[in-house]
Amino acid sequence: MSAQAATAADASPSPWPAVVRAVALLTVTISLLLTAFAWPSVRSSVHDVPIAVAGPAAAVKRITPVLDQRLPDGFKVTEVADTATAEQLIRDRKVYGAIDLSSGTPQVITASAGSTAVAQTLNTIATGLSQAQGPGTAVAARDLVPLPADDPRGSGLAAGALPLVMGGLLAALLLTRLVHGSVHRVTGALSFALTGGLAAAAILQFWLGSLDGSYWANSGAVALTIAATSLTIMGLESLLGYAGFGLGAATMMLIGNPLSGTATAPEMLPGWSGTLGQLLPPGAGGQLLRSTAFFDGHGATAAATVLATWFTLGTVLCLAGNLRRRSTTTAADPAARPALPVTVSPPQHLPTPRGARTTGNGAS
Repeated sequence: MSAQAATAADASPSPWPAVVRAVALLTVTISLLLTAFAWPSVRSSVHDVPIAVAGPAAAVKRITPVLDQRLPDGFKVTEVADTATAEQLIRDRKVYGAIDLSSGTPQVITASAGSTAVAQTLNTIATGLSQAQGPGTAVAARDLVPLPADDPRGSGLAAGALPLVMGGLLAALLLTRLVHGSVHRVTGALSFALTGGLAAAAILQFWLGSLDGSYWANSGAVALTIAATSLTIMGLESLLGYAGFGLGAATMMLIGNPLSGTATAPEMLPGWSGTLGQLLPPGAGGQLLRSTAFFDGHGATAAATVLATWFTLGTVLCLAGNLRRRSTTTAADPAARPALPVTVSPPQHLPTPRGARTTGNGAS
């Protein structure tokens, strides 16, 4: 009878206010998802993209107004004396490309491995400079740091950003649900980061051909990204419960991934969003992987520092959550408290009742 009653209760319709709340929550959720992923793409533009201009000072001064005319506030120009200096700035990831005026005829130097979007913009600038030089004048363009031949558009690296975030998120979800103990969870997260980094780098480099450089360095970059993401979410969950998990997941998925700039460049995202994205694991991880794969590790310091900071923060949060649980358990369970020492008083001498016989030396 009780089972039938429970089944009837489960089958009874929910009140209409509950339906309204569910619809409102779903509407807000899809609006946030659309805003998070569509807004950066729609509002992307070239602004303050660092490039170098090499050549005599007079020639450099003439080319700067042309750049401002074609793309107002589009570039942040670093003036250098020669081609070699401009190329070194590109290899060090301090600029995305260069316009070389050293030989008299402008030459555009790009680095598609740094950003295909910026490289395409500079190629467009080359076409405009050719027209400005007069009919029949061709401005040469060469790619100093190209993408691999198997993936000339960089699709694998751009598409791989989301799976890395999802990997860290799923690791945190499974480990917090299936594994008990902070040490065991942290060990599991680190182990998965290593194996996941090896597997992801192998797929991108050896199968899809989207990466160059050292496989071990690329694996390390991916592993550090996964570890920073998963440990941060696990730490928030350990300290704040479900609310912490939701906060961590939303930060990585709805802010970190769309603002990572991996598909284009952080400088092409609207306003301050590109800078914010580089301070979160998805953006820093994408920049670190570009550095290890195509630039021999140059320009990796800032990204590695960001990831190491999140890694440390996540570990500290996990430990803090563990200590908080222990203190809560001790306070709630009297049996878990340490026993107080028992003090035994020495026996006191009791007076001998009147008329009682005493025994001992000298007793009568």
